Amino acid sequence: MELAIGKADFARALSGVAKAIEARKTIPILDCVLLTTDETGLRVRGTDLDIEIIDRAPADIAKAGSLCVNAKLLSSIVSKAAGDISLSVKDDKLVVKSGKSRFTLGWLPASDYPSMQDAAYTATFETDLAALFAPCIHAISTEEVRYYLNGVYFASAGGSAVAVATDGHRLVKHATDGPPDFAGIIVPRKAVGLLPKGGVTVSVSDSKIRIEAGDLAIVSKLIDGTFPDYERVIPQNNDKIITFGSEDMRGAVGRVSVISAERGRAVRCAFAAGGATLTVNNPDSGTATDEIPVTYTGAPIDIGLNGQYLAEMVAQFPPGDVSLALADPGTPTIFTSEKAPGLIGVVMPVRV
Repeated sequence: MELAIGKADFARALSGVAKAIEARKTIPILDCVLLTTDETGLRVRGTDLDIEIIDRAPADIAKAGSLCVNAKLLSSIVSKAAGDISLSVKDDKLVVKSGKSRFTLGWLPASDYPSMQDAAYTATFETDLAALFAPCIHAISTEEVRYYLNGVYFASAGGSAVAVATDGHRLVKHATDGPPDFAGIIVPRKAVGLLPKGGVTVSVSDSKIRIEAGDLAIVSKLIDGTFPDYERVIPQNNDKIITFGSEDMRGAVGRVSVISAERGRAVRCAFAAGGATLTVNNPDSGTATDEIPVTYTGAPIDIGLNGQYLAEMVAQFPPGDVSLALADPGTPTIFTSEKAPGLIGVVMPVRV
């Protein structure tokens, strides 16, 4: 291998690929990135065996080749380089040069590096996956026991794509005009967090998802489990509708939550015609109340909600009016907005 590459291009590719590499590993080869020359320049690949990221950078190739080199070490060298960089293999070492700096590094054979490129994809389409998943991310569970909730459920049927996430306390469903039909899959949290913004090409199989955006490609294993029947969680008979300004609600929740106890973030929401009163009681520090205007014509009703969940749910909707639908203080609440017709949020009530 022998090539010359711009510092900025090389640093960009390494930075993106490094997101797939875990800090703690038991297999030495996983400390490395795989460098491979091709007709477009230099291809950089990193993996932790669950997710793989590939990026490319333009380079002047004098001699083709491929090898594995420690990712953290190479990234540090490139980030501190004085200018453009050259790579070459001499005397069984990788020589990295930039200006008057010269580094001699050990390397491993490319044949030792694992690959996740063997999947046969059943559907390929273009969509803005990051925008579809974005409102759901805050509801992804971190509970290891129910591992099947540690991601976003993604399915398409009848011309509509749906993304769903839940942690058992709240649920978000976001639907848009969809790609070709495919069976539901569960995309892990890490892959969701790495999605590039804007339109991407997506390929899915029973075990993997591949996302491509320009020179960047992300391949991730899927969560092997059964996502719960989320439609059963969404109440169908919540007939009490309260409408409020999203900023009004978020501001009031933030103010009264200042005195919340560490173990309890319950906010009592008392809804009546024309207004809502939010109350937090903390036996150790006192009581806080705030009021906001609402549109509601029914009988007064109180419900307890987790303040953090309430504020985060409202934040997923566009600025403006948000509607909360409930039946009684013991049933889940539903959040919707006319500005986001495909988005539904559900928050379970709590005791106050």
